[in-house]
Parts: sequence; structure tokens; C-alpha cells
Amino acid sequence: MPDFDFRYLLMGALAIALLIAAFTDLRRRQIDNWLNAAIAATAPLYWLAAGYSLWPDVVYQLGLATAVFAVFAVLFALRWMGGGDVKLLTALALWIAPHWFLKMLVVMALVGGLLTIVIGAWHIARRQRDRVAIPYGVAIATAGLWVIVTQYSNTITVAGLSSGLR
Repeated sequence: MPDFDFRYLLMGALAIALLIAAFTDLRRRQIDNWLNAAIAATAPLYWLAAGYSLWPDVVYQLGLATAVFAVFAVLFALRWMGGGDVKLLTALALWIAPHWFLKMLVVMALVGGLLTIVIGAWHIARRQRDRVAIPYGVAIATAGLWVIVTQYSNTITVAGLSSGLR
């Protein structure tokens, strides 16, 4: 039987969920609750597959998710961010280690800024006067996918090198 790491299957499922979130936010400006709930609900499976201990690993993930929800709920209350975006970020905080999550926020801000400029320019070019709605789920999903690719490409490379040394 081939060596199989269940974490890769789970991360693949997370990547697909992020693509769905980006697509639905782009098309409908909405990220469905069932999708955010599925991402959050499968995080414990990832914790088990990755060998997280209850203390401190799982506690850190839960604390990060709580802090992310608190901060971004304020942005939602100020109408600077959509509810689906807040829930998606909170669900991702259950999956991504705190130091990687901070990197993800930087990438998300950069992609979100670029997305805002492009959509704003498009809006102006079409001479529309209504309020611009930015599908920020696209930036969140892009940053989440960047973390998955970056984190796991390093793991695969290191694993490949170490198995070649045996």
C-alpha cells in the first residue's frame, strides 16, 4: 500500500472549498454559510491528521480563531467587511498556524488592495454611480491557497530530500 498522508487529502479539500468561496463571492458577492461551516467542522480532522496536541496546538488554533472573529466582527459592524468574509477568515484560522496566518493576512491585504484598484477602475470606466462591492472572499481564498501551496511545497521538498538520504 502506498504511503499516504491524510493531511494532503484534507488540504486538497480545503483548497477546493476556497476556490468555491472565491467563485461564489465573485458571482454573487456571497460566501455560503454551509461552506464556512464545512471548513470549520473539518478542522479537527486536520488537527488529528497533523498530530496536534490538545495543549498548546489546538488551544492556539481556537484562540486564534476567537481573536480573528473578534477583530473582523468589528470590521463587519463598521460595514467594512462582509459577514461571509468574517466567517471564512475565522474558519481558516482553525486550520492555519498563527505564524502562517499572519503571513496570510499580509498576502490577503495585498491581493485585496489590487482587487479593489482593478474593480474600482472597472467601475469608473463603466461610469457606474452605485457603491462598489469588492468580492473580498477572492483575496481571502487567494491568500489561503498561497499558504497551502507555500507550506506544503516546503514539506514535500524536505520530505523528498530526507527520503533520498536514507
